[in-house]
Amino acid sequence: MESFKVVRPEHLNHHGNLFGGFLLQWVDEISWIAASRDHPGCRFVTVAMDNVEFHCGACQGMLLRFDASESRRGTTSVSYRTTVYSEDLVTGTEATIFSTCVTFVRIDAAGKKTPLPAPGASTPGTSAT
Repeated sequence: MESFKVVRPEHLNHHGNLFGGFLLQWVDEISWIAASRDHPGCRFVTVAMDNVEFHCGACQGMLLRFDASESRRGTTSVSYRTTVYSEDLVTGTEATIFSTCVTFVRIDAAGKKTPLPAPGASTPGTSAT
């Protein structure tokens, strides 16, 4: 799944760069959306984010492109590799600024881990495609 964000003034730290907390929030949210779209009817919570390391900064006005795709599937969990690219809209240059693997666990209404449906199987309230 691909998504975009624009770095705006309210996203900047005191040095004028994107505040890392906003980037982590967006990565978590976009990864969760990808997992939820790929596995309709499943309730997911984030349990891990690997290697939180910022490769370079992003400044006001830069366009961020998020690319999230499933990288691993377990019995109750699924992981998404999410890479963030910054694009300078003036020069057209793009650079990788961050990548990580976000892991989610499927839970039931009581908050207990529950198995993922078999690939291609439908979950309550959905139909298999």
